[in-house]
Amino acid sequence: MQLEHKTEICVVDGEKLLLLVNEGDHEYPDLQVARKETQDNPSDGELSANRPGRQSESTGARTYAYDDTDFHQLAEDRFAADAADILYKRAHANKFEKLIVIAPPKTLGEIRKSYHVSVEQKLAGEIDKEATNLPPEDIANMIKAA
Repeated sequence: MQLEHKTEICVVDGEKLLLLVNEGDHEYPDLQVARKETQDNPSDGELSANRPGRQSESTGARTYAYDDTDFHQLAEDRFAADAADILYKRAHANKFEKLIVIAPPKTLGEIRKSYHVSVEQKLAGEIDKEATNLPPEDIANMIKAA
C-alpha cells in the first residue's frame, strides 16, 4: 500500500487511538503523532454487578441461563464509534487528503458502521491488525507491506 506524504493513519483498538501523519514519503516514511486518546476500560467482570440470569421451565425439567450484557465490549464499540466521529470532524475540516485505518477486525467492523461519506471518500486503505502498541516504524512497514 502506498504511504504518501501527509497521509493520515488512524491506529485504533477498543481502548486506544493514535492518529499519525506521514511527514516523509513512501520510501522514507516519518510518522508523527497528531493525536492520542485512551480509554480506561476495565474487564466485564469488574463492570457487571450481577451474575447471568436463570429461568426454569414451568415443568421444572430444564433451567436456562441468560447471557449477561458485556459492558466491556459495549465500551469498546462506543470508543470505535467515537473514533469514527473524530475522523469525520478531521475530514470535514480538511485535515487530511488520504486516510489509512488500522484496527483489529472487530473494531474495524464497528468503525465502518459509523464512517461518514467524507471519510469514505478519503479512505486509501484499511488493515485489520492490532497495532496500537507498535512503534511508528513498524506501523509504516506494515502499511508498505500491505
